[in-house]
Amino acid sequence: MPVILNESYIPSLILRNGHLNTLNAYLFRKQKFPAFDRERIYTPDDDFLDLDWIKQGSKKLAILLHGLEGSTSSQYIIGMTNNLSQAGFDVIAVNHRSCSGEMNLKKSFYHSGFVDDFVFILEKYHREYESVTAIGYSLGGNVLLRYSGLYAGRYPLNLERIISVSAPCDLHGSSLRLLETQNIIYAQQFLKTLKHKIFLKSEKFPDVDAAQFSKVKTLWDFDEYYTAPLHGFKDAMDYYTTCSSLQVLNKISIPTYLISALDDPFLSTTCYPYQQASDHPYFHFIPLKYGGHVGFSYQATLSFADKIIMKLLKNGTETSF
Repeated sequence: MPVILNESYIPSLILRNGHLNTLNAYLFRKQKFPAFDRERIYTPDDDFLDLDWIKQGSKKLAILLHGLEGSTSSQYIIGMTNNLSQAGFDVIAVNHRSCSGEMNLKKSFYHSGFVDDFVFILEKYHREYESVTAIGYSLGGNVLLRYSGLYAGRYPLNLERIISVSAPCDLHGSSLRLLETQNIIYAQQFLKTLKHKIFLKSEKFPDVDAAQFSKVKTLWDFDEYYTAPLHGFKDAMDYYTTCSSLQVLNKISIPTYLISALDDPFLSTTCYPYQQASDHPYFHFIPLKYGGHVGFSYQATLSFADKIIMKLLKNGTETSF
């Protein structure tokens, strides 16, 4: 059944700018840090993942995936964890490989299409719960959308829904947006932390050439010189084409939701899948006029995306605002 939106998200005048809404959430959404318990698990390929848990004996589990160079300390993960725990959920907030404060063991780390770790976590823990929800942001949102399409017909029976926020479901289109002058501030921040990780990798793996970073001026360059070769892709374009969730949305067969702002500075028009969602029995696209990239500034402890998610969790497949 369709998602019904009867109430618009209209922030204050200054936050009707995608950049300002993005930065406002990043800089000023300050909340109580969850009382996480960290668990380290080892993956089938001899690496590790650090999971941050909220356990309160619930029969409902939510698994959260953060975005590029985020972590479980990202403001949107903190906010969603607090809202979910108050609503009675157990929570697993996942740190992607290399994002927990300690470098992972393999030469590779994580990327926008890497679903294996989510599959491993889901398989490891889903049987302990009556229902499971997965929520992903930005890069993590693309990972979940890709999982939802690739694993159609193979989901655990108690996986009730997938929710994605601000996902760059067309990675090529999004990469072109991030090349724009107005987005330099974001790209340079990403490159700063990615560069540090490459230097750490090069110290352990001699064939990771940190000297090539002198050629890296953009995120496209990083994907060309590092993401693609480290993860088995021919080049950046092969990586974008292979890992974009856009091409598998038609295969989804579980309730799946994508919440995106139309003023998101990271997203190209091809990241707004109106056509794919049209008459789709399972995939629902929820476009909002404002919100920026994982911004949606609304209340001190609640983003407007959080509000939508919490209503989806409460009301099921049909939601009215």
